[in-house]
Amino acid sequence: MSSAHKNLSIFKEENLPDISWKKFVVLVAEWNDDITEPLAQGAINTLLKYGAKETHIKKVYVPGTYELSFGAQVFAQKEDVDAVIAIGCVIQGETKHNDYINHAVANGLTEVSLKYNKPVIFGVLTPNNHQQAVDRAGGKYGNKGDEAAITAIKMLGIG
Repeated sequence: MSSAHKNLSIFKEENLPDISWKKFVVLVAEWNDDITEPLAQGAINTLLKYGAKETHIKKVYVPGTYELSFGAQVFAQKEDVDAVIAIGCVIQGETKHNDYINHAVANGLTEVSLKYNKPVIFGVLTPNNHQQAVDRAGGKYGNKGDEAAITAIKMLGIG
């Protein structure tokens, strides 16, 4: 379902696990920072709202969305990290670079998650234009960062 039909900040809250002792890394792409910063803040606020300790959340920057996979691998291999939330935004623009980047990052994050048996969450916006990104970074369709954080929380509860 597209976010045009669902608010990204509204989700089921039943049976969430206790995350008070879990440690999170929120990886944030610096590219499109007017979008990625509100996404990251949404993720952090959601983690805090559902019980994460502020001292157990580490925010780390990478240059762009493409670099999220490597950054995720660096942190996922650490025993004191329970989940990684990767935040980025690749706007389609006039070329097909977004197809290559988004595909590579989705595959890379999945590989890291499976390799280290930890939640590595794809909190990447893939909009057609800047306004669509704004609408999903705390705008009229909610915040993809909220959704990414709740996904991390729920995935920690399945193990």
